[in-house]
Amino acid sequence: MSISAAMVKELREKSGAGMMDCKKALEETNGDMEAAIDWLRAKGISKADKKAGRTAAEGLIGIASGDTEAVVVEVNSETDFVARNDAFQALVRDVAQAALSTDGSVEAVSAATVASSGKSVTDTVKDAVGQIGENLNFRRSAKLSVEAGVVATYIHNAVSDNLGKLGVLVALKSTGNTDALNAIGRQVAMHVAATAPLALNKDAVDPAVADRERNVFIEQARESGKPENIIEKMVEGRMRKFYEEVALLSQAFVINPDQTVGEAVKAAEAEVGAPIEVTGFVRLALGEGVEKEESDFAAEVAAAAKG
Repeated sequence: MSISAAMVKELREKSGAGMMDCKKALEETNGDMEAAIDWLRAKGISKADKKAGRTAAEGLIGIASGDTEAVVVEVNSETDFVARNDAFQALVRDVAQAALSTDGSVEAVSAATVASSGKSVTDTVKDAVGQIGENLNFRRSAKLSVEAGVVATYIHNAVSDNLGKLGVLVALKSTGNTDALNAIGRQVAMHVAATAPLALNKDAVDPAVADRERNVFIEQARESGKPENIIEKMVEGRMRKFYEEVALLSQAFVINPDQTVGEAVKAAEAEVGAPIEVTGFVRLALGEGVEKEESDFAAEVAAAAKG
């Protein structure tokens, strides 16, 4: 297929590789952007993983908690100025509180009733558009719960209580002391905010993601010219390292790198007074995965002057 300048530009922005290398990668992979990124990585030209793209969405992440459950929501605005507006912050709190009574799915939250308005989340957000004067959008949500234990929460870059730019939930199943559980849970949540793990443990890593990494490692190892039996051992070693780096419980704990997260949780059982099982986590960062629409301000001014 024909490789356009726009495709080369996009790959360059995602990978950081040079123009000619990006063009070659796209030619070698028949224009497949993801395969081209992997080709560059395998050749050692780029170490970039898939990027979600520059984010444009402003707004806030909000969290609401119950005794053994918690929910995190994202509500977007057009500008950060509106995100600091008291009315918008109240809206996000209302959406989070309404979400707590649901299963956490976007569909259920959208239909949930907001106590302050008596209307659904969807209609309440629509009404707020007229009041606040900007396009607003309830984008996503997630909920965790445990039969016994706590769902610890953490907001990074908080602008107010339970509101900020990044929210984390960590579910801890245990019959132990809830204050002690919340303490270790918050530390783990802070770790999740810092490291953005892909999964809870090795078994939970998406097989497609693991296969993609394995294929890149195989190509990198073959570049060394070593025999196949040595290549196999090299790849297995790199895969073990990969799982350690992306699976939460096997990651080095940011608060004490001499322990893994799993070891730190195990050690906390003495303080908690009962076994602890980390059953899940959620990490929502504001605007992740939303492509930014770039504009040429000078061109816009020139066009307006001509008009």
